[in-house]
Amino acid sequence: MKKLQTIRLKKLPAFNLQELLVVLVIIGILILIALPNLMPMISKAKSIEAQSQLTSLHGLQRTHFYMHSKYSTDLNTIDFIAPKTVKEGGRANYMYEVVEATNTTFKARATSITDFNGDGKFNVWEIDQDQNLKEVAKD
Repeated sequence: MKKLQTIRLKKLPAFNLQELLVVLVIIGILILIALPNLMPMISKAKSIEAQSQLTSLHGLQRTHFYMHSKYSTDLNTIDFIAPKTVKEGGRANYMYEVVEATNTTFKARATSITDFNGDGKFNVWEIDQDQNLKEVAKD
C-alpha cells in the first residue's frame, strides 16, 4: 500500500492557457490584415461561375436558334437549368435571365445575389448572340 502513495505523477511539458490565447490573437490579427487584400481575388473567383454559366447558356441558345431560327426568352425552352443559389440551399452566387430575345439577337444576364465586398453594388455579367461576354457592373 505504501508503494502506491510514494509514486509521484510527472508533470508533462505543455503550453498554458495564456500562451495559447496569445497565439490565437496573433493569428486573428494576421487574418484581419490579409483579408482586405484577398477580397478582389474572392470576387474574381466567384465571377467565374457567372462566366461559365453564361457561356453554357449561349451554347444552348445557339442550338435553339439552329433548330427554330429564333432565340428564346424562356430558360426552360432551351433546357438551361439554373443552379440553386445559396439562398435556396445551393452553391450558386448568381441568378440568370434572358433579358431580350428576337429572331436574330439575344442578351442574357447573370446578377449576383450577394454583395461580395460589402460596397452595396452587385456584380452583373452579360452575354449576347456573338458570345461577347462583358461585366456590366463591377462589384
